[in-house]
Amino acid sequence: MATACTSGHFLARFIDPEPAKCSISASPISCSRQSIHFFHHKYQSCSLSMNGCQGDPRAPIGTIETRTFPTVPSPALAMDTLNSAISQLKSDPPPFTSGIIRLQVPIQQKIEAIDWLHAQHYHLLPRCFFSGRTRTGIGNSDIFNGNGHNSTPKTHNLVSVAGVGSAVFFRHINPFSYSDWKSIKRFLSNKCPLIRAYGAIRFDARSNISSEWKDFGSFYFMVPQVELDELEGSSMLATTVAWDTSLSWTWAMAIDALQATMCQVSAIVVKLRKEVPKTYILSNNHIPSKTYWDLAVNRALQLIDTGNSALIKVVLARSSRVVTTTDIDPIAWLACLQVEGENAYQFCLQPPNARAFIGNTPEQLFHRKCLSINSEALAGTRGRGRSTTLDLQVELDLLSSPKDHLEFTIVRESIRKKLEAVCNGVVVEPKKAIRKLPRVQHLYAQLAGRLRSEDDEFDILASLHPSPAVCGFPTEEARLFIAETVILIRDGCEREGGGCDGAGYAICGDKVVYVVVVVLQKSCGFNEGGGCDGAGYAICGDKVVYVVVVVLQKVCLCGVGWGSGVGGSVGRVCGLSTRFLNLELWFGVIQSCGFNVELLS
Repeated sequence: MATACTSGHFLARFIDPEPAKCSISASPISCSRQSIHFFHHKYQSCSLSMNGCQGDPRAPIGTIETRTFPTVPSPALAMDTLNSAISQLKSDPPPFTSGIIRLQVPIQQKIEAIDWLHAQHYHLLPRCFFSGRTRTGIGNSDIFNGNGHNSTPKTHNLVSVAGVGSAVFFRHINPFSYSDWKSIKRFLSNKCPLIRAYGAIRFDARSNISSEWKDFGSFYFMVPQVELDELEGSSMLATTVAWDTSLSWTWAMAIDALQATMCQVSAIVVKLRKEVPKTYILSNNHIPSKTYWDLAVNRALQLIDTGNSALIKVVLARSSRVVTTTDIDPIAWLACLQVEGENAYQFCLQPPNARAFIGNTPEQLFHRKCLSINSEALAGTRGRGRSTTLDLQVELDLLSSPKDHLEFTIVRESIRKKLEAVCNGVVVEPKKAIRKLPRVQHLYAQLAGRLRSEDDEFDILASLHPSPAVCGFPTEEARLFIAETVILIRDGCEREGGGCDGAGYAICGDKVVYVVVVVLQKSCGFNEGGGCDGAGYAICGDKVVYVVVVVLQKVCLCGVGWGSGVGGSVGRVCGLSTRFLNLELWFGVIQSCGFNVELLS
C-alpha cells in the first residue's frame, strides 16, 4: 500500500562556475558538446552505480564531454545509434581514470518526456522527470552548441527531461554540506550546458527520518544513464556514462552497467491520455483524530496570540489513510498535472526499487545566471472567479486582505533579507502583484540581486529553504514548535492506537488553513499524509480548502510515486497551484549551463 507524506517541495538548478576540462575523444560522428547529469542513488543492488559523495570534491574529473550524432527519424533508430556508439566506446576506452561522457542523438519526431518515462516499465531502476514552468524551454539552453554561443533555434529549447538508470548518484544520511555540494559540481562543466543534477534534500535533516523518505537519505541526487529530452519541435535520446577509479567504479564497470540499462529501455512510446485516475474509496482513517488536531491548532493560535513567543506563523501536519479499490500510476497522475500545468513545474524522483517523489509547483525560489540572482515570493491564495468580473473581484479582495498581506510580507521580506546577506544589492520589483494560475491566484513579488562570490551559491541554497511559506516564521521557532507538536500528536495517536504520518495545516494569526497529503499504496489504498514534516495549502477567502500532495509506494516490484495538486476536496486532486509546507524534502536540479541556477519551491 502507498503511504502518504506531507512535504514541501523545492526545485533547484545550480551551475558550476569553474568549468572542468571538456574533451572529445575519437568518435565516428561527433559534433557538439553537452551533457545532462542526473545524480543517481544506488541504494539497492539491482542498480549499480557510484556514490560521488565518497570522492574527493577537490579532485578534477579527467574528462567531461558530449558527443552528438546525426538526427534520426524515430526513437528506435536513436537506440540503434546509441547502442553502436556504446559498443565502440567499450572497445576504445578513454585514457582517463575518471570522467563523464554523454552520447546524444537528436530525433526529428517530438516525443513527450512523460510518455517516454511511462513506457519504461522496469521499475527497479531509478527514474526522474523534470518539466519547466513554461513551454518556452528549461533555462533556454543551447543544446547543440557546447561553446556557450546561443545559436540554437528556438524550436530546440528544452521543455522537459525524463531519465532512468544511474550514471552517478550522491546520497548520505548526514545533512547536505558544502563538501557534498562541491562533490556534485565536480561532475559539472559550463562547457557542457546539459549536464544537470536532479535530486532532493530533507526539510530538516536534524530530525528522525520518516519511513517514506528513508531511501532518499538526507539528500539524493542522480545523473540518469538514459534520458529523453523533450524539445519544442523535436526530441533527443541520450546516454551518460560516468566512472572514477578512486571510487572503485572503473570504466569497464560503468560501461557494462550502461549496456545493462539500455537492454531494459523501450523504444515504443504510447501517448498518455492524461485523464484523472478513477477509483472508489473503500475506507479512510484520520490520524490524529479531530480532537488532537484541534488541540494542536489551538495550541499554536494561543502561542501566537499571547505574544509569549516570537512565532508568527507555523505549518503543522496530520495524516489520513484512505483505502481505494484500484492502484494509481504515479507517472500517469503526474501527466494529469501537466494538463493544467501552465506556469508550473512538474517533477518526479524515484530511487531504485523505492517510492517516488512527484509534485507540481508554480514557484521559483532561486535562479542564478553567473552572479545574477532572481527569486520569487508567492503567498496568499484565492480561487479564480467564474467570470472576468468575478475574477477581478477576487483579485481585489486578495490585494486588500490584511491577513494575506501579512502572510505575503513575511515571505517576501524573509527572502529579501537572506539575499541581502550574500548580495551587493537587492531590488524588489514588483513589490506586490498578482500571479494568476488556471485555478488559483497568488500574491507575488520578484527579487533580484548580484552575488558577491560564486561560492555564496551554497549559502543561498542552505538559507532560502525552508521559507516561511513551507515552515513558518521565524524559521527556528517554527521548526521547534513543529517538532514539539509532532511528539505531542504522536503520543496522542499512540494512545488512540494509531501512528502519526500526516497531512498538514498552516496557522497564521487567527486563520487556519487545513492541508491534506495523500499517499497511494499498491494494496488498493492510499494515505493522506505520511511523515509529519510537510504539506501544502490553498486559501479561498476565509474558507479552508484542501491541497493534495500524493505519495505512491512501490510494492510487489511495481514502481510508484508521489504527486501533488490543489483541489476543493480529496476527490479533486489535479488542480495546479500547489504549495508545499513543512516539507521533508525539496526537489532540485543542479545544472552547469551558462552558470544558471534554479531553486523551485
